[in-house]
Amino acid sequence: MSTPKTTETHPMNKAFPMINRREAVYRLAVLMGGAMIGSELFLRGDSVPDKNPMPAFTDADRVTLDAVGATVIPKTDIPGAEAVDIGAFMIMMVTDCYSEKQHQVFQEGIGKLNAASAAKFGGAFTAITPEQKTDLLNELDKEQREYNGKKKKDEPAHYFRMMKELSVIGYFSSEIGATQAVHYIEVPGAFHGDVPYKQGDRAWY
Repeated sequence: MSTPKTTETHPMNKAFPMINRREAVYRLAVLMGGAMIGSELFLRGDSVPDKNPMPAFTDADRVTLDAVGATVIPKTDIPGAEAVDIGAFMIMMVTDCYSEKQHQVFQEGIGKLNAASAAKFGGAFTAITPEQKTDLLNELDKEQREYNGKKKKDEPAHYFRMMKELSVIGYFSSEIGATQAVHYIEVPGAFHGDVPYKQGDRAWY
């Protein structure tokens, strides 16, 4: 996977480089038990064999995916998914890790998303209000759960399942997601087996 090199070194400890985004995605895929779409190839470090060339994603596609990510993980007191170039991340993962059929379903899903937005609200997904975006994606989330509950094992997942999953993985493998959305402590370091926690605290990364 052609992930940009983002390896950094903590200023207080030059001997231990921080993990880059590829390593962060790898760890998330392991934590998910290989359930991440496309993880069977990603975890092995393989490329998709004999994948036919697919139509190129457009700038408009990337902007639409940014809007999807920003709706799934909106900005609060910390930046949301749009701040981590989530659309570009999704495109990279689909291109490098998805099978030909998965890629096709995802890419066609962008058109289906805009068609659903136009039918319900009279405009493309990027043109409707944040509240309308949330309403539409909640409907699609219900649709994808019903679809994935009935589909055969070898059939691709629903396109919105792919978009939602990549939004979450892309965000929490980014520097912002890993250090601001959750508590981050670089390792190696001291082990503390009893850390105070109160309800509502961010998870540890």
